[in-house]
Amino acid sequence: MKLEFLGAIREVTGSKHLITTKKGKKILLDCGAYQGKGLETDALNRDLGFEARDIDFIVLSHPHIDHSGLIPFLYKLGFMGTVFCTPATRDLCAIMLEDSGRIQEADTRTFNKKPERQGLEPIEPIYTAEDARGAMQLFVSIPYNKRFAICDEVSLLFTDNGHILGSATCNLTITEDEKTIRLSFSGDIGRYAKHILKDPQPFPQADYVIMESTYGDRLHHNLDKAEQMLFQAVVDTCCKKKGKLIIPAFAVGRAQEIIFALNKLWEKGLMPRIDVYVDSPLSLNATNILRLHSECFSEDLQEYIKTDPDPFGFESLHYIQSAEQSKRLNLLNKPCIIISASGMMEAGRVKHHLANNISNPHTTILVVGYCAPATLGHKIARGDKRVSIFGIWHTVRAEVRILDSYSAHGDRDEMLRWLSCQDKKSLRGIYLVHGEEKTQEHFAKTLIDNGYNNVSIPHKTESVTL
Repeated sequence: MKLEFLGAIREVTGSKHLITTKKGKKILLDCGAYQGKGLETDALNRDLGFEARDIDFIVLSHPHIDHSGLIPFLYKLGFMGTVFCTPATRDLCAIMLEDSGRIQEADTRTFNKKPERQGLEPIEPIYTAEDARGAMQLFVSIPYNKRFAICDEVSLLFTDNGHILGSATCNLTITEDEKTIRLSFSGDIGRYAKHILKDPQPFPQADYVIMESTYGDRLHHNLDKAEQMLFQAVVDTCCKKKGKLIIPAFAVGRAQEIIFALNKLWEKGLMPRIDVYVDSPLSLNATNILRLHSECFSEDLQEYIKTDPDPFGFESLHYIQSAEQSKRLNLLNKPCIIISASGMMEAGRVKHHLANNISNPHTTILVVGYCAPATLGHKIARGDKRVSIFGIWHTVRAEVRILDSYSAHGDRDEMLRWLSCQDKKSLRGIYLVHGEEKTQEHFAKTLIDNGYNNVSIPHKTESVTL
């Protein structure tokens, strides 16, 4: 079999890896969109590196757009194969991919205004919300820990990797000419001792592992300390400065972690009596889906809901849906917390809140997760004093705090722990993906120092024969 590395290679977005068996079956591991790469993004997303109609199966690790976001584009181009994922991933993709299609339609309309005035040909969105709805008919869900034959040569087993709701390590067993190859793809590896989801579970022995490496050169604070830091940001901003605390957070995963943390502070009587606004319709839908999948909850959360049946709702928490309601938040002249997508600050309603508040010294922007280079979030987090939002330059007078403990990605030690279930002598190769190059080099050395052999960092479009 041949394995080609087509996306999230020496960078952290656009996850795509293509398996071609000896009999010609083509299996795509993830089909992610590139995000936060400025003018390059559109061209990168349209250049797949393969023909959509040639793909037989997509094995999807989880629903984040940098892993799932081009599935409707493949559908638009004629892909009619099967997308295999967990039940929760399917439920989340149903809302996330349609939302992505709507965003692309809106962005395209905005982009086309200037070319129309100049007499240039308008561009089309990569796909529409309708394309996303059509693509969902191709999804087939498989529960965790149930091996499923996807064709004569290949069987698939999903194991929970604790990244977000429904996320999985994808374990494939491929038989060719009476030879069996065991390949495990990590997707994105989650954290241990989380408050909402279960820990990553051990996965079957593999011959080859394709492994993410986003935080391969650093460690996170523990989540208990993160909650203390979140509480301090609330007190310092809303009680002392009488300002707004703006928390850019991904609608799936990060937003629910923050909401749950604030819920616990409220139930303990520690939370100041201020309004908390979750300004993201997608976050509301994702939270409702999370409520439906209690089988993914950690033991701590299972115990917690015995006394508080709704851990994602409290008296001063308000979910904002309409654009009119969102705009009214910018007219508020009182302390409050605004949680809004997207986490990297590249799209969504959070950009409007930043544009209206980033020059106010009473505002605090709390960065709670990874922001890829070239994104607005990265520029704000690194301390840029002026940033462009919607083409207008703003002076950054708001206080910026970094709290990466709420990241859904495991840190260096947690990724080592995820891999520790494997017998080192049986592993024939580890391929590091989904990480910045310097981070990957650091993590590769860490793996080697810990006794793992044959660790490599592939180049984009590189292929290997297994």
